[in-house]
Amino acid sequence: MEDIQERRRELEGKERQLKQAILKFDKFLKENDAKRSRALRKAGQEQRQATQRGAETERLRGEIAQLLTAREKLQKRLAAHKIFPDYLQKVLEKTDQFQDIPELLARFQALLSTQAALAQRELVAREAVEEARARLEQYREESGNQILQQNNRVAELQAQMDHVQTKVLELESNWFRIQNTAAHKTLELGQIKLAALNLFQMVAKYKKVPTGVPLDDTDAQLDAVQLCIVDLIDILANFRKSEPTRVSQPDPRTASQSEASIQHPG
Repeated sequence: MEDIQERRRELEGKERQLKQAILKFDKFLKENDAKRSRALRKAGQEQRQATQRGAETERLRGEIAQLLTAREKLQKRLAAHKIFPDYLQKVLEKTDQFQDIPELLARFQALLSTQAALAQRELVAREAVEEARARLEQYREESGNQILQQNNRVAELQAQMDHVQTKVLELESNWFRIQNTAAHKTLELGQIKLAALNLFQMVAKYKKVPTGVPLDDTDAQLDAVQLCIVDLIDILANFRKSEPTRVSQPDPRTASQSEASIQHPG
């Protein structure tokens, strides 16, 4: 039994040693991985820095090349413009107005500024003229439209006036026709009244009629004539009844026509 326990203790000790060894190895692996990662990061940074330094070097080389090219161009321009100082110097020698070249250039710049100001004023004046011309054109167009509208309105009113004049002429013609018809009817009425008055006066000679009948009361006059005719017809009828022998009697158609002519003269 003691051997077994001793054996177990030995196994447990070896197991603890194995675990410690495993932990140490794991720690070693982690430290190795960390060192490897740091080394890789450092190498990457150094590589990026080297790449950046290379790009920066290439950029600086490009700038140097551009600067050299610009310097060469400036040198060529300077050589090409070298004639101008000589020309300005000759101008100074021929005139007493300027003391040196800067004064001449200052005068030239002043003239350029004046020219620019005058050009600006001319541009503003030209724009003002164009604007005024546009307003004038707009006014002409609006005036033309208004004149056209007024002409259309005048034509419309003229047409209405012509229509009214035609209507007035038509109404005047109708009025003249009505006046002529009324005059004709008035003449006929006067003739009828005159005939009625003549009949009334004839009857009044042979028979008493109502007195006080006005001369212009045709209805009363015709009523008196009608009464007289009725009385005459009755008298004639009674006379025929009392007559012993038949005598030739007037034609009834002639009597009817005479009666009708008495009742409706003219």
